[in-house]
Amino acid sequence: MKNSFSESYKAAGVDVTAGYEGVKLMKKDVERTFIPGVLTGIGGFGGLFQPDLSGIKEPVFVSGTDGVGTKLKLSMLLDKHDTIGIDAVAMCVNDIICCGAKPLFFLDYIACGKNIPEKIAAIVKGVADGCVQSGCALIGGETAEHPGMMPDDEYDIAGFAVGVVDKSKIIDNTKMREGDVIVGLASTGVHSNGFSLVRKVFDITKRESLEKVLPDGRTLGEALLTPTQLYVKPVLDLISKVEVKGISHITGGGFYENVPRSIPDGFMARVNKSAFPVPDIFRYLQETGNIPERDMYNTFNMGIGMTCTVAPDKADETVRILEENGIKAYCIGEIVKGDEGIEII
Repeated sequence: MKNSFSESYKAAGVDVTAGYEGVKLMKKDVERTFIPGVLTGIGGFGGLFQPDLSGIKEPVFVSGTDGVGTKLKLSMLLDKHDTIGIDAVAMCVNDIICCGAKPLFFLDYIACGKNIPEKIAAIVKGVADGCVQSGCALIGGETAEHPGMMPDDEYDIAGFAVGVVDKSKIIDNTKMREGDVIVGLASTGVHSNGFSLVRKVFDITKRESLEKVLPDGRTLGEALLTPTQLYVKPVLDLISKVEVKGISHITGGGFYENVPRSIPDGFMARVNKSAFPVPDIFRYLQETGNIPERDMYNTFNMGIGMTCTVAPDKADETVRILEENGIKAYCIGEIVKGDEGIEII
């Protein structure tokens, strides 16, 4: 790559040397995600990973892909790019653990109007942080410069994760019964969903709109940019000790869309909204935007980023294990007969 440079391509808006510089800057962050199984370093055409499948009788690979959405607008307005990558990882790995899979590796894709190596390296640092916290490796990625497609200072990020689970241990809701308890895992805030509504309510069009100080001392920008909680390690520890019958990742669509996805036909979730605290950021959002309560629970996580359904006699143990792993947890409801999907009381 020492002689790789095109004056003509640079004149068209693409500087390939900026990409090479970005790779150099992110190399250390990428390497700290490496776990046993990584066969190649950064810079190849494909990321190689050799999984250790010992002890797994019938390995099933589970994949997930997602982006961060318009939360990126806040990162751009605040010129803060070192945490948004955590969101990209979380949106993928939190999905694949819903069937009990352990994440193995992650790849990212960053499209930008102009490749500024320091900015790209900051984004990838966040991706690496998310991978380290999830115990998976960042084995590849792509940065694409798109002049004319988006403004120079804008970018988008998406990710892709692959995990593995023994076929006999897949969490598929087939063992769920009436009376099983729904345990809610606390979120860190809004996470990475509903930001089109958030931005509309708070009229987030410039940096000043994010500098309002909230009652807890944080600015609105700090509260909203708080990264999505990574649930991988706590949930993997939980399912190694307790039979978990269903898991839901509360993302876009809130409670009404996501909780029923882990419940079999003929049953529904009855959730008690007084069983867990709703973070102030949601109350402030609801009051400012005059948003109906049902719409709040149909759009946001409301303080519960994931649910795990267990037998009644395992509920207290489940809460204890999760809290030992640093995740505040609450018994928020139960499984009942019905076909409404979910009832929030």
